[in-house]
Amino acid sequence: MSLAINFAYLHVLGLDGIRDSEAVGAAMMRVVAGDTGATVMSVVIVFSTLTTLNGLIITGARSSYALGRDVGALRSVGTWQRQGSTPANALLLQGAVSAVLVVFGAFTRTGFRTMVAYTSPVFWFFMLLVALSLYVFRRRETGGESHYRVPLYPVTPALFALSCLWVLCSSLLDAGRGSVVGVAVLLAGTPLLFLRAPRPR
Repeated sequence: MSLAINFAYLHVLGLDGIRDSEAVGAAMMRVVAGDTGATVMSVVIVFSTLTTLNGLIITGARSSYALGRDVGALRSVGTWQRQGSTPANALLLQGAVSAVLVVFGAFTRTGFRTMVAYTSPVFWFFMLLVALSLYVFRRRETGGESHYRVPLYPVTPALFALSCLWVLCSSLLDAGRGSVVGVAVLLAGTPLLFLRAPRPR
């Protein structure tokens, strides 16, 4: 689906049109269906973004909650609120970090692009780790081949990992200082790996 959408962008706008547009989807629909089509596409994208944010909020907070359970120094983040059945402290932390990012972007000339530059390398680095972890889990765990089934293994995860590595390198080269800040924050959290509580065997 993503490949088809990008092909449509390329077919209608061309490389120069994509490069010069700040809202590629709306620009394409403006060419195809006029201003009305561009408005409809913008509304669809807004609602799609809201649903994506909902999923990211749920998964992000639970990742922070799991980190709090593993790292004693972050125990307060790993608490579960029975009322509402939510990781309340992790949600508050996630909201605070998001607010800092918004403020960080507001003080730059291109706020949205700055936030993308800050987060994109980190996102693609973790996607690369996800692809590589599949090989680790299949080899390490008993019955891993049946638990982590992937069509055309090991080719498909390798292609995905190479794609992530390509986008990661491109984002680092293209984003400039914003990407450096994001990577620095990521590396600053590395010592937490050595503070994990030992898991029972």
